[in-house]
Amino acid sequence: MAMRAARPGKRNLISDVDGILVGHGEDAKARTGTTAVLAPGRCVAGVDVRGGAPGTRETEALDATCLVEAVDAVVLSGGSAFGLDAAGGVMAWLAARGRGLEVAGARVPIVPAAILFDLANGGDKGWGTCPPYRRLGWRAAQAAASDFALGNAGAGLGATAGPLKGGLGSASAVTGRLQLGALVAVNAVGSTVIPGSRSLWAALFEQQGEMGSPPRALPAGDMALAAEVEGFSGANTTIAVVATNARLSPAQARRVAIMAHDGLARAIRPVHTPFDGDTVFCLASGNRPGAVGAATLGAIGALAADCLTRAVGRAMVAAETLGEAVCYRDWLAG
Repeated sequence: MAMRAARPGKRNLISDVDGILVGHGEDAKARTGTTAVLAPGRCVAGVDVRGGAPGTRETEALDATCLVEAVDAVVLSGGSAFGLDAAGGVMAWLAARGRGLEVAGARVPIVPAAILFDLANGGDKGWGTCPPYRRLGWRAAQAAASDFALGNAGAGLGATAGPLKGGLGSASAVTGRLQLGALVAVNAVGSTVIPGSRSLWAALFEQQGEMGSPPRALPAGDMALAAEVEGFSGANTTIAVVATNARLSPAQARRVAIMAHDGLARAIRPVHTPFDGDTVFCLASGNRPGAVGAATLGAIGALAADCLTRAVGRAMVAAETLGEAVCYRDWLAG
């Protein structure tokens, strides 16, 4: 399908997709947080899990063969398995406002979630019998808005990316009436920097100086391609949401989520390792009129992948040094 050139939306955030709102809940002392992505009404969704150590909630319900065809929100959270409680806080917030799937006269908000591991980042995790994530989920839903912070924010607060500080990033693309956006919490085993250089893998995809125009020079001679992979099962994970205003079926939303993973593969190396739980959700609001055929679906998936690559780059340049985790900007200046 031929499309006019896509450009970043007004905010260059996932909220450039009409109706998508994002909020954060954070615990600075614990160096952890939660990000809630609220859908406009009930939204068709899909998911694709590629990492070898995922932590998720309600992902099986998004299978195209299952009863549930729409969701009310998606949650990305730190805290490893503890962080899955954040979805309960978002559910409670939505239920209090009458949102959710109607079942036998009751309203049940559908809130899939994925988590990353940030338990060993030096923050105080001595929460005893009361992990903070349900509370953080409520706060994130309550704070949801069109404008939101990047870098050390929400699920990206305590994240790391290879040897550097990770964080939260977002980017968008608009072409005609079609809107795409991506949101990512970068907490990867792999590196976002090209070996032997000071350049981000994502820098080639930069639009309108959104990454601060980082170096783009490749190393002289052969590139050192021996990947350094450390960690243990569940110790990392990059989690993301892509969104569009296109009218997609659940199966089509899954295809977009699958294609969007290519955006991670362009920006992080290695990715989808046994130590990562890399997961991408897709939300499709259906606000753009017209059915989506195979050619249009392919174009949507390609743009979603591009947005996700750019979002990873933006996460890295927005992150700030936290404890022993040095951010990309400080590493460049050092």
